[in-house]
Amino acid sequence: MSQTVDRALTILPLLAEGPASLEQVATRLDVHKSTALRLLRTLHEHGLVYRQQDQRYRLGARLFALAQQAVEALDIRGIAHPHLAALNEHTGHTVHLAVYEQGEVVYIDKVDSRYPVRMYSRIGRPVAITVAAVAKLLLADLPEPERRAVAESLDYPRYTPRSTPDAAAFLAELARVREQGWACDLGGHEESINCVAAPLRGPDGRVCAAMSLSAPNVVVSAEELLRLRPLVLRTAEVIGAELSGVQPAPGLSPAPGPAAAPGPAPVPGLAAAPAPDLSPLPAPASAPAPAPAPATKGATR
Repeated sequence: MSQTVDRALTILPLLAEGPASLEQVATRLDVHKSTALRLLRTLHEHGLVYRQQDQRYRLGARLFALAQQAVEALDIRGIAHPHLAALNEHTGHTVHLAVYEQGEVVYIDKVDSRYPVRMYSRIGRPVAITVAAVAKLLLADLPEPERRAVAESLDYPRYTPRSTPDAAAFLAELARVREQGWACDLGGHEESINCVAAPLRGPDGRVCAAMSLSAPNVVVSAEELLRLRPLVLRTAEVIGAELSGVQPAPGLSPAPGPAAAPGPAPVPGLAAAPAPDLSPLPAPASAPAPAPAPATKGATR
């Protein structure tokens, strides 16, 4: 990178901290004021920097417009899919990707399990919003007034004895999810299906989508599925880093490829996720496939 471009780009994060004078910019860049002024004028001509009446400089409106265009151009599904497929290949379980749109949580991608027992969820189909793990993550990130308004506007069907009973319970669950950074659905929609989910954060740090890993009890128990939580969280962090155009944090990498044989196998670099009730355990490589069985109707993961 040329020195001029490097200096110009250094100005932008400086002004992101707040308006700065010519002298402050020159001091930060360790250059003469004439050099700093020339850089600021160029950025001003392109709308990336604006000079206020007090002669201090701040970020320009064009920069915010470009940022918005970049966010809108993000292909969340396209970026996430290879990582979802890798997680599916490693675990064998169903993987979903969902977003919150116009009051509904909708699947935008799915990778089916490799087992005979399949889920009838469909891309483009809304989830059962009061019980689905992906829905909990997406709604938990809403501002508190909006979160409360949504919760109080919903109906609360009793799909199973574990379904969320009312708005108060749902808000309490969303608060827990917001604090712990992950969500689960353990038989809330169908008693035979369990799910663990993680949030995908965009460039602004907000949750822009949620991904989940689901499996029926005939394949793995709820406890065994929850042991994969760190792997799900790691995959979500890798996708989020790619969405934001940054390098993943040390120790993060896309989900590994398929394991050689069934049975417990440690996953290198797996960081423990904060949770008081479930200590992260090594991810099982894959569970043995059960005998062929009818597909289950689960669609809320």
